[in-house]
Amino acid sequence: MSLRTLHRSTGIAIGLFVTAHIANHLVSLVGVPAHIHFMELGRKIYRQPAVEGLLLLCVAFQVGSGLWSVVRDWRQRTGGVAWLQAVSGTSLGFFLIIHVGAVLFGRTVLGLDTNFYYAAAGMHVSPYVFFFAPYYFLAVLALFTHLGCAVYWRLEAAPAGVRRWAVGLPMLIGATVATLIVLSLAGKLQPFEVPSQYMATYVRHGG
Repeated sequence: MSLRTLHRSTGIAIGLFVTAHIANHLVSLVGVPAHIHFMELGRKIYRQPAVEGLLLLCVAFQVGSGLWSVVRDWRQRTGGVAWLQAVSGTSLGFFLIIHVGAVLFGRTVLGLDTNFYYAAAGMHVSPYVFFFAPYYFLAVLALFTHLGCAVYWRLEAAPAGVRRWAVGLPMLIGATVATLIVLSLAGKLQPFEVPSQYMATYVRHGG
């Protein structure tokens, strides 16, 4: 099995989880309790040791193989979509490293339930909000962009206009979803108070 095939296969596995994860965040538009209830249902599956271990292996392989492909093909890459795919994939790789690391750190070192409040806390303390707002927005946008690029290459026989829409439409949807998620985490769409244990680290170091 080729590196590209394995990269695609692990990407599909991660994509299933990420789809549920993004849906979970969009449920927060109804309210944080609904988000947490949805999350607890999902955790019954993805927090199973075998499933979680497989997901972590897929993430590690996806990041490693993706970054290797970007470096390997750097000089041969031509065209806007090819570069868009490389940039979005690299952005996703670094996001996954930071995000998965932060979740594992929160669970094992800080002893926190890495739920909605864990993700939202940094959005409610200055200056951290200036990092987390673009961090979440660009990650979601990069995900949809990368998927759009993958579809673009699959539609080689399609008219140029169709192929452009294959990239442009996911990017538009991604920007919309990213905006909703960022506004939700910031408490702009539904009021909530972040519990003190989640704010403690930021307040202690942020002043």
